[in-house]
Amino acid sequence: MRRVVVWGTGNMGSTAIRSTLAFPGLELAGVITSAAAKAGRDAASFAGLPDDTGVHATTDVDAALADCDAVAYMASGDIRPDDAVADIERCLLAGAHVVTPSLYSLYDPRSAPRDWVDRLTAAAERGNATLLVSGVDPGWANDALAVMAAGLCTRIRTIHCQEIFDYSTYDQPHAVRVSCGFGGAMDETPMMLLPSIPTMVWGGNIRLIGRGLGLEIDDITEVVERRPLEESVENVMGRFEKGTQGAFRLKIIGWSGGLDRIVVDHVTRIDPACAPDWPQPDEGVGEHRVFVDGDPQLTIVSRADVPGGTRADGGNTTAANRLLGAIEWLATQKPGLYDGLDVPLHPPLAAEVEATRWA
Repeated sequence: MRRVVVWGTGNMGSTAIRSTLAFPGLELAGVITSAAAKAGRDAASFAGLPDDTGVHATTDVDAALADCDAVAYMASGDIRPDDAVADIERCLLAGAHVVTPSLYSLYDPRSAPRDWVDRLTAAAERGNATLLVSGVDPGWANDALAVMAAGLCTRIRTIHCQEIFDYSTYDQPHAVRVSCGFGGAMDETPMMLLPSIPTMVWGGNIRLIGRGLGLEIDDITEVVERRPLEESVENVMGRFEKGTQGAFRLKIIGWSGGLDRIVVDHVTRIDPACAPDWPQPDEGVGEHRVFVDGDPQLTIVSRADVPGGTRADGGNTTAANRLLGAIEWLATQKPGLYDGLDVPLHPPLAAEVEATRWA
């Protein structure tokens, strides 16, 4: 059993706690929190589980790292990337393998900031540890799944990875209102839609797909469309006024040889009635799609649901499981940084371990 510490108790942290407790071959060894008020709480309370686990949250990072094989680093890196890098470096130096969605720029280590790569590579080598960064949007749909789908085609013209989602089911007010700008004035651009930010977040995925399919990406461009709410709406995060931002569509386009070859496309709403002419999910409030325009024309649609949760919870669970599932594979590799193409979508486990996945 690999002993895993989950660092963070928010949206992804709570998901990772629940998954670690059930994942084949893993054992929850600890939970790290930065909030003193959360210290001492049983892990079950963060994951919404009925029975105590006997594992309690702590602010003592060194003690937690001293008793684990790996860390699922789920603390946010959106507005504190330097702190996240320092935390992850600390884990690697302590000899813990690290999996995390928190550093967008490291989805593709080959195009990431050189100082980050050098610093974390050195820490991994000193600690005899490994690092995988993969997204929550979810990363596997924007890299490994796209490359796998293309492998079913004899010719490829374009690859299009699309997320369609109703954010009224995503109870994360800061991300929804501040980062994405829902409910904000149409003459103000939210952080997520500022020039160059989309490329920072998803450019690594585009480069990974290109690299996996022998395509050199010459340039990445962005196209942003926004729509206001036609009527005021209310949901779990409160009231969103008529005339404020109700939807956005964001395309990040990878170009090669003058052709738009790889597109990551997010169609995002705070109310399903907003921007009705944009693509809608076939079922429910959201889904992910991979389109390969080629021979054949191939479409893969994925949806994830968890009992008692929203489709956002389901998507987060697949993202967490992609990371947790990589731990055993990473533990057998040379120290260093790995990406979503290095790690198999379903890393092999011993048969007796894999068999425990069956409910």
